[in-house]
Formats: sequence, structure tokens, C-alpha cells
Amino acid sequence: MVVGSQNEILPNRIALVIQYLGTNFHGWQKQPNQVSVQGCIEKAIASVVGYPIRIYGAGRTDAGVHAAAQVAHFEYCGPIPPHKWAKIINGRLPEGILIRASAQVSTNWHARFSAIWRRYRYTIYTDKRPNVFVSQTCWHYYHSVLQESLIQKALNPLLGEHELSAFKRTGSDRADSLVEVQTVECYRRGAFLYLEIQANGFLYGMVRLLVGMLVEVGGGKRSPESFTEIWQNQRREEVKYSAPAKGLCLLRVGYPEFPFAKQLWFDTQPDFHLAQ
Repeated sequence: MVVGSQNEILPNRIALVIQYLGTNFHGWQKQPNQVSVQGCIEKAIASVVGYPIRIYGAGRTDAGVHAAAQVAHFEYCGPIPPHKWAKIINGRLPEGILIRASAQVSTNWHARFSAIWRRYRYTIYTDKRPNVFVSQTCWHYYHSVLQESLIQKALNPLLGEHELSAFKRTGSDRADSLVEVQTVECYRRGAFLYLEIQANGFLYGMVRLLVGMLVEVGGGKRSPESFTEIWQNQRREEVKYSAPAKGLCLLRVGYPEFPFAKQLWFDTQPDFHLAQ
């Protein structure tokens, strides 16, 4: 615990690195009468301390979306060492959620507001033969051959800060649609096609709407130039398809200062091409 002015005892701020399979959860954010990742973790911590605890996440993933290294924090004033919390919480969580590590951070560090980027990966399984071992974490798309070079060509103009309202679902409470896109990648490993996008933040439903249109580009139904023209001219009405949630994973979150070793958070989603 931290001692403040006049010997005031301040709570420790505890950061968590969290993995979850989103299949059985109604997204990250706690909602009435729904099972959410945030709600399950808060319930687990409350069962230890005996009172309600609020945790703050780096980002809100939708229902069915996964996370390889979501980050959150909470405050606690008591004898439990910060590094012990991961093991304690894991013993009280439902299947599908795992705390990889816990550590103390400074009281001005915030899981959401201290983050400088988030990175998402979308995985498409392109083999015509189904595979039960990847069915919950990939979009099985085999209707046309997807050319990663065309998708990469469409992605490149997104780099930089842009108005991306064409890729924002209705229901967003965000005032603007400016996004600074820092990295875009499309690559193939065997039957698996991966799209990775890193940005300072993401609009509601942005990556799934992007992927829904990019498969048209990769399949030759739409040109990369047409894709670019649509978002540059904010033609939201032409963005009609959202890729399935199960293919999307919050891969990692970046901070100027982070107390965890790289192997705990940097690239912890498995290489699916090994499961062919």
C-alpha cells in the first residue's frame, strides 16, 4: 500500500494482463443481465475482498471477440501482494478467462488512458475443409481465393490520422471518428490469412467492418482504389458487411511504462497454421 500526505494510506493500483475466449461472453463491458468478462473478474475479486471492486480495461471488446493480452487495473488496500492476485483471481473465474499476470503500477497509471496504442488481429481460415480446433477463433471463409497482396494494397492508405466514420457502427458514443492508424499488415501462413491493425484507438465495430469489405478486395470483387475512395469520402452506406466476431482478437496494448515481461503479453495468440 502507498502512504500519502498526513500518513493517509492509499490503495495499491494493480494491473492485470488478461486472456479470454469471447465465445461465451457478452463482450468485455459489464451489462445488466449479461455475462461479461469485466463482470466475471469483478465478481471474482469481490469474493476475495468482501466488497464491490471496479476494474478498468484498456478497451471494450464486443460479444464474441477474444483477447490475447487485454489490460485492466483495479485498486486495493490490504495485505495481498500485487503479484499474487493473478493466481488468486484465476481460482475464481469461469472457463474461458485467464489472468496471465498481475503487478503494482503507480497511482497515476491507467489501463485505458495511459495506453498509446492497441493492436488487433483478425484470422481467416481459407481451407475448404472445416477444422473444429480453430472454428471458435477464425472466420472460415473459402468462397473465393483471397489475395493478400490486394488486401495489403488497400490497407496501406489507412496509415496516418484519418476520419474513418465509414467504419463505425451505429450506437457509438464517441464524438469524432478520427483514428491514427500506426501499422497495417496482411500476411498468410498456410491456410490462415491474418490482418493486423495497430492504432491509438478504434471506433465501435471498426475492424470487423474493415475486414468485411477487405475480403471483397482480396477476392477481386472490389478494387483497392474503390475501398480507399469509400472511406475517404465517408460513404458509410456502402459498408454493408461486418466480419464475424469470432475471428477478431485484441492482440496487445502498448504503454510507455509497463511492468510485465514481454513474453507475458506481446504475442500470446497461438500460431493457427500449425493446426492444419
